[in-house]
Amino acid sequence: MGKVVASGPARRSADWLPATGLGGGAAGGWEESAQLRAGGGVVAIMSREFELCPGRLVGGEQPCFIIAEIGQNHQGDLAIAKRMIRMAKDCGADCAKFQKSELEYKFNKKALERPYTSKHSWGKTYGEHKRHLEFSHDQYRELKKYAEEIGIFFSASGMDEMAVEFLHELDIPFFKVGSGDTNNFPYLEKTAKKGRPMVISSGMQSMNTMHQVYQIVKPINPNFCFLQCTSAYPLQPEDVNLRVISAYQSAFPDIPIGYSGHETGIAISVAAVAMGAKVVERHVTLDKTWKGSDHQASLEPNELAELVKAIRTVEKAMGSPVKQLLPCEMACNEKLGKSVVAKVTIPEGAVLTLDMLTVKVGEPKGFPPEAIFDLVGQKVKKHIEEDETITEQAVENHVKKVKC
Repeated sequence: MGKVVASGPARRSADWLPATGLGGGAAGGWEESAQLRAGGGVVAIMSREFELCPGRLVGGEQPCFIIAEIGQNHQGDLAIAKRMIRMAKDCGADCAKFQKSELEYKFNKKALERPYTSKHSWGKTYGEHKRHLEFSHDQYRELKKYAEEIGIFFSASGMDEMAVEFLHELDIPFFKVGSGDTNNFPYLEKTAKKGRPMVISSGMQSMNTMHQVYQIVKPINPNFCFLQCTSAYPLQPEDVNLRVISAYQSAFPDIPIGYSGHETGIAISVAAVAMGAKVVERHVTLDKTWKGSDHQASLEPNELAELVKAIRTVEKAMGSPVKQLLPCEMACNEKLGKSVVAKVTIPEGAVLTLDMLTVKVGEPKGFPPEAIFDLVGQKVKKHIEEDETITEQAVENHVKKVKC
């Protein structure tokens, strides 16, 4: 049963928020947290968890779910596809994902018959090209079985409604909605009604459209997330707009937000995780020089492995919002931490003034620097030599403050 943390002031004023409420009666958990914002009040941050794949939650404080998007970078070769699934597993990705189309339902006849003379073409017409890259239903079953055997989740984008029907029959753990179908509202509604979790990319869309998507999907199927995405291959850094992740987190606080990247390198995707992306999808390839328009914007095995390693390192580094002296800092504090020391000789019975005191690395340790103003006006009960550490034993009735 889900838990909701209401943020204050109330944020349910937006027209797009369904009347059913944030929870929607969904299965899955909620992570509760609150942080202090500059200027006062406590603002609650809602971060919803749900099971994306069997036994694997996303959102909340769960680790980022990393999707290796094989797409059609397999060149239409089943053996290469299996090598890529194995590569995704070996590199530490959570899921190997493909793109499934039923071509006559995705394209009209003229689109399939148009000449295709690109250097990336696998046929004289676009239809011939796409048919070369499209695996059969039996081949998909074989690929899914292989992924299960080696221990990696398997999924696919259903590129049309009939592909979604097949993938539902195939029993994939979640549906990926590609950016090209995000504003295809009948498709979204039918896919949501299947009841499987959904990962929805947002390339080529506006914020207004994403509000509409939320309105359509949420009442039907509460287990979904949005991915910030820009549909360009390869994507230039200035067009990434990572700040949209924050905008989505504010606009849709009850669903996880992620990132689908088409840039080169890994730095931007790692930054997305630092901003709170709970799902990261990157295209992968065995060789960027291969024929095909997606290879150049894809990660080779060494890059994917480095991305996974960097994401897991950043997740550890996010740590706690509580600022305090840590056990790992004690050695440095003992060696370099400063204390209040006598700037001049201070006779027994003197009342301390600020001009009697200074701060140095002292031996032994004494009052920490932040206590110097509290010491002013205190009476000393022993003679203190110039440059001597001011200790608790030297000051009358001083109550030591606990350093938090």
